[in-house]
Amino acid sequence: MTHPYLTGARHPRVLAHRGLISAEGEDSAVWENTAASFAAAHAAGAEYIETDCRLTADGDVVLFHDDTLQRLAGDTRRIDELRTRELAAVLAEHGGLLTVPDALDAFPGIRFNIDVKTDAAAEPLGRAVADHTERVLVTSFSDARRTRAVAAALRAGAAIRPATSGGRATIAALKSLSAARLSPARVLAAIDAVQVPERQGPLRIVTPAFIRSAHGAGVEVHVWTVNEAADMMRLVAAGADGVVTDRTDLALEVLAPF
Repeated sequence: MTHPYLTGARHPRVLAHRGLISAEGEDSAVWENTAASFAAAHAAGAEYIETDCRLTADGDVVLFHDDTLQRLAGDTRRIDELRTRELAAVLAEHGGLLTVPDALDAFPGIRFNIDVKTDAAAEPLGRAVADHTERVLVTSFSDARRTRAVAAALRAGAAIRPATSGGRATIAALKSLSAARLSPARVLAAIDAVQVPERQGPLRIVTPAFIRSAHGAGVEVHVWTVNEAADMMRLVAAGADGVVTDRTDLALEVLAPF
């Protein structure tokens, strides 16, 4: 059966990559993965937001991509070394820090695609989403990390498991099986989507065979990170089920006819 995360929403999927920040840069004070960037994505019409989680020193599951503040703030401190209030103070003028429970409560109409960035965050994330698993997809480059988060959600009383996207090992297996025209059904058991770049270096990941193989197992294909209108339309026309994009506003416009 199709997971509720994927029912009753627009297809092709448009997943707002870490929220939405102005393409023109006039709102550059707003950072990715913040309350303001999520509010902008929601205002643009996004139904799905792609985001990332880590633990602070207090053990709170916060939405933040990098392991340090270096790229965004020129600050070398690690997220897991910061108290939650310290991180909140840094983000206060840049859109506002969100924990996972904060985001789920503040945006009840949004479906969240949450990438677990560390082993330590897996079980706390599962517990945090246990009451919201119908609108959460858990993903990670690590299949083991994703599996731990799902198991924690079920132990915490989730009525259904969260939706899931395959990690590196799952995607590599799907790529090999699709090329050999073998069924990926066992590899994709309990997987609802695969979320992949179109290419990884010289290797083309998204091919007609890859899409057919995933679809044959009832699994969607979402491609990241796609910011050009022509690429969005080309990928969806080729069978991709959605795009992860920094240009949610553009994607919603150009993919509306599909």
